[in-house]
Amino acid sequence: MEKMRMESMDMTVQNIEKIETLFPNCITEFKDSEGNIKKAINFDILRQMLSNEIVEGPEAYEFTWVGKKSAIVEANKPIRKTLRPCKEGSVNWDETKNLYIQGDNLEVLKLLQESYLGMVNMIYIDPPYNTGSNLIYKNNFFQTEAEFLEDEGVFDDDGNRLVVNSRTNGRFHSDWCTMIYARLLLARNLLASDGIIALTIDDSEIENVTAIMNEVFGEENHLATIIIKNNPSGRSTVTGASISHEYALFYGANTNVKLGRLPRNDKQIARYKEKDEIGQFEWVNFRKHGGYKEDAPSMYYPIYINKENMTFRIPKLEWNGDTKEYTVLEKPTIEEIVSYPIDENGRPRRWKWSLERAISDTSDMCVRLDRDKNPAVYIKARMKDEGMLPLTVWDEKQYSSTEYGTNMLTNLLGKRYFDYPKSIYAVMDCLRIGHSEPNGIFLDFFSGSATTAEAVMRLNAEDGGNRHFIMVQLPEKTDENSEAYKDGYKTICDIGKERIRRAGKKIIEESSLNHNELDIGFRNFIISDSNMNEVYYSADRYSQGMLAAMESNIKSDRTDLDLLFGCVLEWGLPLSLPYSSEEISGVKVHTYNNGDLMACFDENVPEDVVKEIAKRKPLRAVFRDSSFSNSPAKINVGEIFKLLAPDTTVKVI
Repeated sequence: MEKMRMESMDMTVQNIEKIETLFPNCITEFKDSEGNIKKAINFDILRQMLSNEIVEGPEAYEFTWVGKKSAIVEANKPIRKTLRPCKEGSVNWDETKNLYIQGDNLEVLKLLQESYLGMVNMIYIDPPYNTGSNLIYKNNFFQTEAEFLEDEGVFDDDGNRLVVNSRTNGRFHSDWCTMIYARLLLARNLLASDGIIALTIDDSEIENVTAIMNEVFGEENHLATIIIKNNPSGRSTVTGASISHEYALFYGANTNVKLGRLPRNDKQIARYKEKDEIGQFEWVNFRKHGGYKEDAPSMYYPIYINKENMTFRIPKLEWNGDTKEYTVLEKPTIEEIVSYPIDENGRPRRWKWSLERAISDTSDMCVRLDRDKNPAVYIKARMKDEGMLPLTVWDEKQYSSTEYGTNMLTNLLGKRYFDYPKSIYAVMDCLRIGHSEPNGIFLDFFSGSATTAEAVMRLNAEDGGNRHFIMVQLPEKTDENSEAYKDGYKTICDIGKERIRRAGKKIIEESSLNHNELDIGFRNFIISDSNMNEVYYSADRYSQGMLAAMESNIKSDRTDLDLLFGCVLEWGLPLSLPYSSEEISGVKVHTYNNGDLMACFDENVPEDVVKEIAKRKPLRAVFRDSSFSNSPAKINVGEIFKLLAPDTTVKVI
């Protein structure tokens, strides 16, 4: 029986396979340090395959920095880690589809590669701002790659890498770019085909992260860079300017992806003061402000306005295909003036409607005085159900991080445990335009105080949606002298999880919904070393005598639930699916998502249990290697499945 891999996907191997599919002539082989034959890329041939000219010389248009190549290597490198379920830290474990994962987000992203490949509809991240300060609660703590810190020993008790990236560091920008680049490379794989990623950043790295986003997600997939006025009172700087904004960069998974719309606010709705049998509307000038005659010649035609009785008519016209103009077949009367869509500078523009529509919809047109008190044609503009296109500047009061971020979180938790969280309304609007459907998976791998989780729950409460979140946060320790630490919040994760608990209860109370109508729970997972002992990965290095002396290839502190979710990850199943356990002939059998996976990790599993599992024909089945007393017993299991469930994939750990 085949053994499970029990480590994350090797992204380098996956990428080589993709290139081999397109360019098989670019694949070569080499021997690794242990003498194994492996595939590799002949980059000289690949470069030539991608060019119509002879490729010579090192010059190319690219954005690079010290550490870029190491970031690629780090992103592609497999890890022997797992996610251990923590039911006691969860809320509504059995029912919820939300996830809260504690650990280094680089490692978590690697572990999610198979389970959530192409499944995430929206990624929203607020990575640490590269301010050069050690005030970590201002989102400016720095995580670097292991090779950069080995000689400095900057680790916490759990082995997480933490350091302040001071401006005296010669690689101040390079280290930050390396950190974010590796994570974005992995995040890209998780985006659905209609997915959007939003990244918020300040001035310190806006140029660099834009270049990185252009490279990772494609410049052609850049949807918008939105300026958010998050600090109306401003933050003083040594240059004399008072900074009151940050940026939100939006990129789509491909060129077919478009941003969604925002609901109209009260001020915008108030514009539609008029009402007819169809609904509310406002009168707007018929001349299109953003278009020119040359853009649409057929939408440039005369309208005769009677200035005495403020009426209009469209004269008889004939289209001339050669000149791309209308020939006027009747003259205006003495009371009429001829109106064309010409702007204040005398430049020919265009009307908002075609001639055909203007003739058919004259009831939605009238003559009114424009701002210069001149008669002009106006049309009815109605509110569209899909909302408003988002502006590139968000300066409304609700985007203030102080009032609708810090103050709201302080009121929720009772004290100020977290500085400068995002405005809940800024995050909600980012999520609205990032995925307009009332469903989908939303990922935030710089979760912080878990504003994104609350935003997802609030959106669901508003429209009855079925959105789910995945929060990822490094369990960074709080200062021992802080109020948070004194009140029991030992890590940022403790603050984030408590925020979700309290926000969920508050949203339920405010919305008059119940727990069955709104998912306010989360499954808590903690990243950890592999469930397997070292012998599992290198059994060939141990003698038979040494192997016999070892009790198990599975670590003694691991539970059935640990092993089950380790298999769930490797087999690429989402972590939020339902599962159950039952006892059959004295051993425990686990069923995940109604038969996507069945597992039994007991010792000496009876044959009748194996047969019962096979009769249920699960897609996948897994046992412990030690579940069978000897090799013939293991072979017999394979034969049972071949007979009763030939389509089931069977593996052991």
